[in-house]
Amino acid sequence: MKRVAIIILTFNGQKYLPKLLGSIFDCRSNLANFEVIVVDNCSTDKTVDYINKNFSQVLVLPQNNNWGFAKGNNIGMEYAIKKQFDYVFLLNQDIIVTVNFLDKLILAIEKDNNLAAVQPLLMLYPDTQKVNSLGNVIHFLGFGYTYGHQQKIDELPQNIKEINYCSGAACLIKTEVLKKIGLFNEDFFMYHEDLDLGWRLKLMNYRQEVVREAIVYHQYEFSRSIKKYYFMERNRFMVILQNYHLLTLILILPALLLMEIGLFIFSFKNGWWQEKLKVYGYFFDFKNWKKIINHRKITQRLRRKKEKQVVADFSGKIEHQEINNPLLNIINPFFDLYWQIVKLLIIW
Repeated sequence: MKRVAIIILTFNGQKYLPKLLGSIFDCRSNLANFEVIVVDNCSTDKTVDYINKNFSQVLVLPQNNNWGFAKGNNIGMEYAIKKQFDYVFLLNQDIIVTVNFLDKLILAIEKDNNLAAVQPLLMLYPDTQKVNSLGNVIHFLGFGYTYGHQQKIDELPQNIKEINYCSGAACLIKTEVLKKIGLFNEDFFMYHEDLDLGWRLKLMNYRQEVVREAIVYHQYEFSRSIKKYYFMERNRFMVILQNYHLLTLILILPALLLMEIGLFIFSFKNGWWQEKLKVYGYFFDFKNWKKIINHRKITQRLRRKKEKQVVADFSGKIEHQEINNPLLNIINPFFDLYWQIVKLLIIW
């Protein structure tokens, strides 16, 4: 029997817990002994009290601060590694699992020593006929998006298995691999930390897959908060600065600058230009560059795979229904063509 630490990061998520924890403990596993570990990021809605009263079998690690997604999950993963679990299963607080989800994931990941992480098929809830994520996609300019969002599963290709990276909303990862590549980058706070981890896995020549047979439901709500744009934009730059080969960075620089001009204009039209300026301000601080360079050195030492192979399946298009701006119909073909040319030039 494999030992699995199911790690749930909570922040004012009491309303989700009856369905989430109820569905987990309704599912028995034939292949794993699992422990549910909740890391609570200083909730103010009595989340911790609710769990202690209704699910005493859950280990709660209450925090005195909101550490964000990255550090919060790291606290749970560090516990799992210390206690010598075979796997960690990261799970958002707004997920509902289904029967045998864990066994199906374990069966898939155990078949291949080079398979480091697997993601279940994430379906939307309550619109359970539509997909939330059939794996996540890395755009060559650092954007990340869920593949198949808002589409019906039978409308998507049947042969999709290997993916760019697993969604942090639901992901089973081998702890022995985490010991080698490290955990989430806590400087990210939130957004893109799963993309960064998935990219590092690719650098080390590990594979990641989606397991269609394992289904979970995601009570997904697309946040349009201004704060979100700051972290998404800042972390996008951090991801590419830390993970790309230096020569690749040089090749994508013209496209990156052109995209920046467009996004800056877009930020003015949509009211988040101040957050965009804060992103630039972050990179004008030398202390932050020291951290980025240190992370880059650590990341590049992980490299076991040629850059050409790492980026082969990165996308030149942004295809996510929540940001289905008509402008994408204009810029997607241009940036996709640029990326296809760049990939031909990458020989390292």
